[in-house]
Amino acid sequence: MTSDTQTEMPTSGPPRSNTLTVALVAALIAFLAGLAVMAAVFRFGGWWSAAPAPTEFQPPAAAAPAPRAGTDVATLAAREQALAARLDALDARLQASDADARNAAGSAGKAEALMLVLSARRALDRGQPLGYIEGELRRRFNASDPQAVATVVRAASEPVTLEDLRFALDQIAPRLSSAAPGDGWWERLQREFSTLVIIRKDNAPSPHPRERLTRAKRMLGQGHVEAALAEVARLPGAQGAESWMAAAGRYIEARRALAVLEAAAMQGQAQPAAANPASAPATTPQ
Repeated sequence: MTSDTQTEMPTSGPPRSNTLTVALVAALIAFLAGLAVMAAVFRFGGWWSAAPAPTEFQPPAAAAPAPRAGTDVATLAAREQALAARLDALDARLQASDADARNAAGSAGKAEALMLVLSARRALDRGQPLGYIEGELRRRFNASDPQAVATVVRAASEPVTLEDLRFALDQIAPRLSSAAPGDGWWERLQREFSTLVIIRKDNAPSPHPRERLTRAKRMLGQGHVEAALAEVARLPGAQGAESWMAAAGRYIEARRALAVLEAAAMQGQAQPAAANPASAPATTPQ
């Protein structure tokens, strides 16, 4: 009985191995089926086809403007003429502006030269030295009026003012109405007789020495030095006033020279101003 029992007991090893094999085969079949399905999807779905190459973006070409209605040769010619007229007008305006700028520069140069001459006149009227004005006068006016410049400079070295002439005339007035010291008795007698009876027109000035001297003082007070000098030269004692007449002559010559320089400045004959204005003082003599 013992032997029968041992021969009938079943073994559990072989059935378990068959089940594992079946499971592995089923998994492999499922895996291969999945691969086949995926390949079919990629194949027939177009996923394997090459992607199209990107193309550069090109903006649409601008359409050429269509010609306007009525644009013909005559219209184009008229437009060209209008444009030419505008260009001519613009060119004329530019030329006018350039001319105005040149005129303004010339006027400024004339004004500067005139102010220089007026400063020289002020210095002479006050009996002051010219200072830097002398150098500017020589630089600007020596080319056109050297004699006038030399006269003004010489007058500044020996200044004579109206006040000096009036004071000196008052000092010598007593001897101007009388005879000169060198005259004889006959000349004095003739002069006395000539003053007794005077025949003249109603509107003519009196030739009497006292009247002449009075007129000379009045004209000198008004600044008419040349007329005062003419009256003093006709007085009986004019020989004793030679120094006064010489001073009055220098005064007159200096003013004539200043008038010449003023005319040259107004006519634009003066040289332009220096390139470095800082070399000259900024103020005129007071």
